[in-house]
Amino acid sequence: MSGPQERPPPVFAIGPVVDRADIPRLCARLAALVRDTGAAAVLCDVGAVSAPDAVTIEALARLRLTARRLGCDLRVLRAHRRLAQLVALTGLTDVLPAAD
Repeated sequence: MSGPQERPPPVFAIGPVVDRADIPRLCARLAALVRDTGAAAVLCDVGAVSAPDAVTIEALARLRLTARRLGCDLRVLRAHRRLAQLVALTGLTDVLPAAD
């Protein structure tokens, strides 16, 4: 007899452009997703982000903080090389771990 199957983590997509004014709305959407699903982890799909910059990094850090406050893990999915380089340059590799 097999145990209950774990559901895969929900995916939360951002992009293609992230403006600083979008960050509170993104955090509220993520919080609602975590509360509605009870997820222990969320995959943040950034594959559509066309031109990652410091605002993208700020948004991801704030999303991570929002998730952690709700007892949820957040992992970055489909990060382009430039975004991965920005995460590394800012020293946030451990804070914004890649899902793939």
